[in-house]
Order: sequence, then structure tokens, then C-alpha cells
Amino acid sequence: MTQIWLRRAYEKPGPSDGQRILVDRIWPRGVSKEALELDDWMKDIAPSDGLRDWFDHDPDKWQEFKRRYAGELDANHDLVAALRQRLESGRVTLVYGAKDDEHNNAVALKAYLSAVET
Repeated sequence: MTQIWLRRAYEKPGPSDGQRILVDRIWPRGVSKEALELDDWMKDIAPSDGLRDWFDHDPDKWQEFKRRYAGELDANHDLVAALRQRLESGRVTLVYGAKDDEHNNAVALKAYLSAVET
């Protein structure tokens, strides 16, 4: 069973986070590299600039955002495969900067990865 956790970039890293991967295209404002304690920054797995700008964290666009983002992920097979490989070695925490804990790309990415599990 894959263990994918989510943690906002502005929260203190936890001892059980496992691999911490920033999944935003833009670095979280005001947070140092040291404070994030990242194992990787997979900015290319984040939604495209166009999709991110269109979504603009509008909960009314959430379902359509997830659909469009899944399409981008489907087309980014190599990046998704690289992330899935990390998941095989244990817990992964997807780190994100958005204020909304329910409607953000990390939530959508976790759902996508969970839906394609075999």
C-alpha cells in the first residue's frame, strides 16, 4: 500500500514524513531551502502555468482542474513514473505552498497516483 502524505510548505517537517518532495512549480514565498528539508523539487510535475493561472485556487473549478491536470499527468509519463518509483521505497510527503488544504495540485496529484495504483 502506497503511503502518500501531504504537508503544507509552511508547516514544520515531521519525523515520519519519509521522502519530502515539493510539487509546486514556484518556490513557496518566504521559506528557505533548509526549512523545507526536501529530498527533491519536482517542479515539472506541477500543473502547467496556463492551468495554474486558469484554476486560480477557485473551488468552483476544482473538478475541471483535476480532470485537466490528470490529462497533463497522463502526457508526462516519465515524471509520473519517476515519482511512482520513489513511492515504492516507502512513505512520500508531497509538499505544497497553497493556503487551501483541500483544493490544490498536491491533493489532485495524490488522488491521481492513488487512482492509477494496481
